[in-house]
Amino acid sequence: MTYSGAVKVGGPADVHELTDLMISKVAVGPMDNNAYLLRCRATDEQLLIDAAAEPHTLLSLIGDSGIKSVVTTHRHADHWGALREVVDATGATTYAGREDAEGIPVPTDVPVSDGDVIRVGRVELVARHLVGHTPGSIALVYDDPHGHAHVFTGDCLFPGGVGNTHNDPEAFASLLGDVETKLFGQLPDETWVYPGHGADTTLGAERPHLAEWRERGW
Repeated sequence: MTYSGAVKVGGPADVHELTDLMISKVAVGPMDNNAYLLRCRATDEQLLIDAAAEPHTLLSLIGDSGIKSVVTTHRHADHWGALREVVDATGATTYAGREDAEGIPVPTDVPVSDGDVIRVGRVELVARHLVGHTPGSIALVYDDPHGHAHVFTGDCLFPGGVGNTHNDPEAFASLLGDVETKLFGQLPDETWVYPGHGADTTLGAERPHLAEWRERGW
């Protein structure tokens, strides 16, 4: 079946099948968070992005093979609500942005900085530090050698704009600047965007609106 990225809480995961990587997207919790399970097709090693809520749902998605690691995109509680239960059940190594690690109650085993590489099996994800929604938010970029790039943006980029900066002009300018420089400035229009809530998009769909976002200030 064709992947759409349209998921709802209580519903099944949607699976994006790439040549080297399987991406399963599921919606969980009262804030309709997206969690993403990545599986290397060569090794079957798995990584979870944002253990947001509903540990039973996430552990069922993970299955008996477990996960090697879990990445938390940022410190907000709706993105780590199930982290303790998932880590306790799987023994996974935890990753989070260096500047946000202190705000996550589950200890971060590996603090992440801009440009760091996180591996799941033979697949490499490059972390991009995006400042503004929180001080240590990270996005993860998978540059598929068999196709276009894929980026997991947490709450930093959505269809229609960047993440909430709480009417702080300085934070908004920082976040939009980082998103423009580190994502739009380095990745092609075909890049698929997997956000922390709601529907997916592409950089090409959003790029024409960057000036509009800057003008409106959110």
